Order: sequence, then structure tokens, then C-alpha cells
Amino acid sequence: MAVGLCRQRKGIMQILVTGHNGYIGSVMVGVLAKAGHTVTGLDTFLYEGCTFGDEPAGIPEVRKDIRDVTVSDLRGFDAVIHLAALSNDPLGCLNEQCTYDINHVSSVRLAQTAKEARVPRFLFASSCSLYGAAGDQMLDEQAAFNPVTAYGASKVLVEADVSKLADDTFSPTYLRNATAYGLSPRLRADIVVNNFVGVAYTTGQVAIQSDGTPWRPLVHIEDISRAFLAVLEAPREAVYNQAFNVGSSTENYQIRDVAEIVRQVVPGATIRYLEGGGPDPRCYRVDCGKLARTIPGFKTEWDVRRGATELYESFVRHGLTREMFSRFTRISRIQELMAAGRLDGSLCWRAPASVAL
Repeated sequence: MAVGLCRQRKGIMQILVTGHNGYIGSVMVGVLAKAGHTVTGLDTFLYEGCTFGDEPAGIPEVRKDIRDVTVSDLRGFDAVIHLAALSNDPLGCLNEQCTYDINHVSSVRLAQTAKEARVPRFLFASSCSLYGAAGDQMLDEQAAFNPVTAYGASKVLVEADVSKLADDTFSPTYLRNATAYGLSPRLRADIVVNNFVGVAYTTGQVAIQSDGTPWRPLVHIEDISRAFLAVLEAPREAVYNQAFNVGSSTENYQIRDVAEIVRQVVPGATIRYLEGGGPDPRCYRVDCGKLARTIPGFKTEWDVRRGATELYESFVRHGLTREMFSRFTRISRIQELMAAGRLDGSLCWRAPASVAL
């Protein structure tokens, strides 16, 4: 641990990022490396080959399921950033118990293993989805939890269990990310801004699956990445065993307003409400002021209009088609791997994870 603390004082940290090959991770590792830190990735590579545009920049990496991580995998690191998880609600509903095994049990075990390996810092990618069905009031980090999915509930459980591990040698922090959007080499088509822009570009329609009234806090993945960097470099006492909403308090939108922004960004697009769409129980607005107050140098740089424009311009540049876009839906990829016999029912590999789409 003394060696790790020495490296931190010099400003250079050895960082392990789980899920580095995923949607956020493939962007975050570049942000961390650009800041001068030494980054290693650990991933099971479920989405290997699901590439949009250029491949992510290469970093040292370990091909391993987080359920199999050992103390020896973590020794020598100054921080673990834990992103790896089953990452959306449809995927969580595919096998709810598997979601809890990976997102909750294995996350807590990873934190315990990191502590045993004498890793001083542990940054957990939590989610504002743990607020769940909350209406239109602004929620800070003291608000009650009301998750409506296994994914959201798993975040509540991890925060509660990992907080018990905090002590003089182990400092966890919980970053409750707003709903992400933005361009990534591991693009996702199943999150609202990305989906609206991709569907509008390939079909000419912004397709709304609810009645458009639910509130969502939204944040660009580059701002998420810079928030993790800011917490990583903050004084330990400022972020020790603390939770932070990650985003901007001004970036809370009703779904219908997001659709209207996308309609304006994508030439010729129209808005269509799909049949059967009613009020979505997931409805929450968040106050993100705590992070800016705690780390005065941090602020978000993106808004939804700029992010939608970035996505649209990239889709034009790469000639996105409906078939291409459908490849970036997480549950479809998992179902494809299971149907091919490459993943078992617990989402463990039956064969090496080295075959691209």
C-alpha cells in the first residue's frame, strides 16, 4: 500500500478498469491514459467485434470474467474502477438471478478482493436508476431508493454492502451515473438518445415507446469518464465512502423533449408514438450539484443536443444502416451467443471469446 500511496502523491496511478471493452469503458480508458495514468483493462469480452468505427486504443488487458478475479489479479494497483455489469433492464430480465450474481454478488466480492490485495481506492459505477419510480421532484444523494428493475436493485445492494468494507486502508466511492449517451467504439443502440438518433437516421422516425412523459437525467459518456477521473484524483477524505450523482442538474429531460431535439437534429425526421406505450414507471430527476461542490474543478461539457449532433454526424460518416444499428443492442448480442452455444445459461463462456460478429 505504501508504494501505491507514493505513486498517487506523484500524480501517476496504476488503474484497473473492469468492463474496459464495453460502451463506457472503451472511452474511459482513453480519458484516464490521456491524463497520464497507467491503465489496465479486465473484461470477459461479451461484445468483442461489436465495433462501430475504429477499434478502441490498445491497452494491456486481462481476458477474465469478474466472477473469477483473484487477489493476484489486483495486486499492485492504486485503484479499481468497476464498470463491468449486465448493463440494461431487458438484459437483466433475461435472467434475473444471473443479473444479481454478476451485478451484486460478484461486485461485492471484487471489492473484498481489492481490499485484500491492498488496493486503496475502489470506484463503483452505480446508477441513478436506483431512484426508480420517483416522479418529477429533484433528487439528491440522500433521496430514497425505489428501483423497479433487477439492474437498479443490484446497485442499491452493492452500495450498501461495499460501504461496510470502508476503513483506513480502503476507500470506496459510488458514482451514480445518469442515463448515458454518446459515441463509443462499443456503441449501444438500446439507450434513449443513441436509440432515438439511430432509428431516426435509418428509418426517418423518432420512435417513442412510452407516452413521452417520464423524466430522465442524461449524461455524455465523456463526462462520465471525466467524473471518474476527477474522483480518482480528488483527496481521499473528500470522496471516502461517498455517493455522487453524475451528470448535470440542468440535463434532466422528459422523453418527449429528447425526441423533439433529435427530430430537429436529424433532417426530415418525424416523431411517432408506438402503439401500447403508456407511462413508464421509471421516472426520476436528479440533482448533480454535490460532485461539483466537492470537486470544484469538475463540470460537465456536453448537452443532449450536442451529443445527438455528434451521433448523427458519425452515422452519416459511417453510412449506418438499420441492420448495422441492430447489432448494437445488448440483449440481441447475448441471445445470439447463447443460441450459438458459446455462452451457457449463467453467461459463462463455453468457448474462447475470440470470434467477432
